[in-house]
Amino acid sequence: MSDASPPLSTTSPPIVTILVDADACPVKEEVYKVAWRYNVPVKLVANMYLRIPRHALLEMVVVSDGFDAADDWIAEQATPASIVITADIPLADRCLKAGALVLKSNGQAFTDDMIGSALATRAIMADLRSGGDQIGGPPPFSKQDRSRFLSSLDEAVVRLQRQFGAASSS
Repeated sequence: MSDASPPLSTTSPPIVTILVDADACPVKEEVYKVAWRYNVPVKLVANMYLRIPRHALLEMVVVSDGFDAADDWIAEQATPASIVITADIPLADRCLKAGALVLKSNGQAFTDDMIGSALATRAIMADLRSGGDQIGGPPPFSKQDRSRFLSSLDEAVVRLQRQFGAASSS
């Protein structure tokens, strides 16, 4: 038996990161507040440049204008240390499969338990619309939605920083 110590791990814990499907995201300001509070990097992804505050934690990622280019980029980057902000159900499904936490802009989480029914409902609604049926959209975005989102994102960041060590909160 050797007295030699085992080699030290050269890998650091993953850094908690927020990935935002930014084109129509109504809660970017709330994302910035949480990112600054916990020192968490944010990547805002869109197929055109969006004006964002100049800050070391914020990065604007401009992808091609190809179909689903932003979704593809986000899904490829998603890891168990990621929080993805999107209303896009197929993107949410891809990110959940990568182990990421996924939040809607109203603060509700997409989960493995509900994503299948959400995809099915989306498909039914698309069929109805293509058949000419008039169906309403989602309810208007409210102050309560904004508040719930802020609380949900805050909780998600704290949970992931505990899980992966506070590497991103130093």
